[in-house]
Amino acid sequence: MGAFESCFGDNNEVATPDPEVRRQQMLDAAERRKKESEERGIKNPERVKEQQRKKKEAEDLAAQHTGVNSGGLKWQVH
Repeated sequence: MGAFESCFGDNNEVATPDPEVRRQQMLDAAERRKKESEERGIKNPERVKEQQRKKKEAEDLAAQHTGVNSGGLKWQVH
């Protein structure tokens, strides 16, 4: 092994990036992994997001309508 060390030089230092650069790289990698895992098995991720948005809007609208008559009881005067 000693013969190969002379080919690579005497540089024993390993270049490590600045902690802030390393933190940003780790953050980017985590975001990329999260996005890939969310899209796994989905052919059209934009369509899924649109469907989720529409479903949430429908749920919000239903909650607004049921909030007016909450409890399900109505007064009847005879």
